Amino acid sequence: MSTTTETESEPAKRKAARARTAGAAPLPTAPCSVVWSKGHAYVLEGFRARWVGVDDRGRPQALSGEQLQRRGWSRTRSH
Repeated sequence: MSTTTETESEPAKRKAARARTAGAAPLPTAPCSVVWSKGHAYVLEGFRARWVGVDDRGRPQALSGEQLQRRGWSRTRSH
């Protein structure tokens, strides 16, 4: 009888932990807060309640809080 068990790879565990953390935590609400999504920084504009950053080509991009939640975000840049 074998006693080996299947385990998740370390990168898969880290990715799952980030998904749980980001999905469960609300976005920051203080003006000028910074979060990261898909390798790009987004800053909260307090007076418009939108997150502003750039896309993959360097063009300005504004996202609502709901859009940012769907994309996934974190407080730190992930490599």
